[in-house]
Amino acid sequence: MTTLPKHRGRVLVGKPGLDGHDRGAKYIARALRDDGFEVVYTGIRRSPEEIAAAAVQEDVDVVGLSLLSGAHNELFAAVLEALRRSDAADIPVIGGGVIPKEDIPGLVGLGIRAVYTPGTPVAEILAAFRAAAAEHRGGRRA
Repeated sequence: MTTLPKHRGRVLVGKPGLDGHDRGAKYIARALRDDGFEVVYTGIRRSPEEIAAAAVQEDVDVVGLSLLSGAHNELFAAVLEALRRSDAADIPVIGGGVIPKEDIPGLVGLGIRAVYTPGTPVAEILAAFRAAAAEHRGGRRA
């Protein structure tokens, strides 16, 4: 008998900018789904404003961004700003993709909760989404 995973919350997985490669984003979306999250995938080539609007409309607990194009510094910051303008700055954002190690502290300093690169164990990524979702849901009850 197979047991269903506990419902862990809602996650939006977004691909900002012109990056058309979404294999990694789809892999993480499936892993999140299999772990008990309800996943909203925006598809490729979305603007920061589209991602923020979808996050608000879908009432998500976490936004996951995936980027391979090299524009992570600009686009992750733009998504954070779009969330702020939408009165949704409380939604945690987790980033991932091909991102140089030296750029990660700056992204975290902007407000990205965590950044994961290829080769990170999926269990580590799932744990970060679980913690972020639980904190966000807990904050909404307060």
